[in-house]
Amino acid sequence: MTEPWRTGITTYDEKNIWVGGYAIGDLMQRATFAETIFLLHAGRMPSKEEGKLLDAILISSADHGPGSPSAATARLACSGNRGSVSSAIAAGILAIGDQHGGAGMECMEVIAEGVGIAKSEDISLEVAAEKLVDNYRARGARVAGMGHRQHTSDPRKAVLFGMAESYGLSGDGVKFMLALEAAVAAKVKPLPINIDGVLAAILFDLGFPPLMGRLIFIIGRTAGLSAEVAEELRREKAMRIKVPVTYDGPAPRELP
Repeated sequence: MTEPWRTGITTYDEKNIWVGGYAIGDLMQRATFAETIFLLHAGRMPSKEEGKLLDAILISSADHGPGSPSAATARLACSGNRGSVSSAIAAGILAIGDQHGGAGMECMEVIAEGVGIAKSEDISLEVAAEKLVDNYRARGARVAGMGHRQHTSDPRKAVLFGMAESYGLSGDGVKFMLALEAAVAAKVKPLPINIDGVLAAILFDLGFPPLMGRLIFIIGRTAGLSAEVAEELRREKAMRIKVPVTYDGPAPRELP
C-alpha cells in the first residue's frame, strides 16, 4: 500500500478548505495575501505589524525593470513563445539564483553565523562582523547581501529597516547586517546593503529559516514578471528581441 503524502499546510473536504487550520472563507474576508503567505510558511497568523512588514518586503521585490536578469529572460522567452505565459514566467523565475535575487538565503546563513559567533564568544555584533569579513577575505569569498549594480544606496533599505524599527521587530538580524556593512566598508570598500541583505536581516528577525530568503524574493518577483510578460505581449511583436553577436571562432575551413 502506498504511503499517503503528509502535510501540515492545507486540507479540505467536500464543502470546506482550511489553510493552517483557518477556513479559507475567513482568510479571504479578513486576511491579506501577505498575511496568508506568512501563515503558509510559519504556520501561524502574523501580527498586523509582521504582516505589513512582509507585505513591504514583497512590494520591494516585485520588479526592478525589464533589464533585470529575471525580467529580461521572461521577455526573451515570451518573444519566442507567445503562446505560453506560464513558460515565460517560469523562465524568469529560473534566472533567479545566487547572483540575482537569490542571495537572501546565503545572507541569512551569514547572519546566523555572525550572530552565533557573537553569542558563543561573548563579543559584540560589530566585532563578530569584523571577524567574519576577515574570514571571507582570507578565503577570497564575497559577502552575500552587499553591493548593487545600479544603486550606491538601495532606496529600499531605509524604508524596510525603518518599518522594522518602528514596529519593534528589528533585532539582531538587522543590527548584524548594519555592522557587516560597516565592517565591509572599513576592510574592503564601501558597498551598500542590497535588497537580498535587507530582506535577509528582517526575515531572520521574524524567525524564518534561511530558505525563506530565496523563496520570498521569488514570490514577490513573480508579480513583476507577470506584468513584464503581459507588457511584452501587449506592446511588442513576436521575435522582436535581437541580441547583438560578434563571432570570434575559427574561419571557414574544410573537413580533413
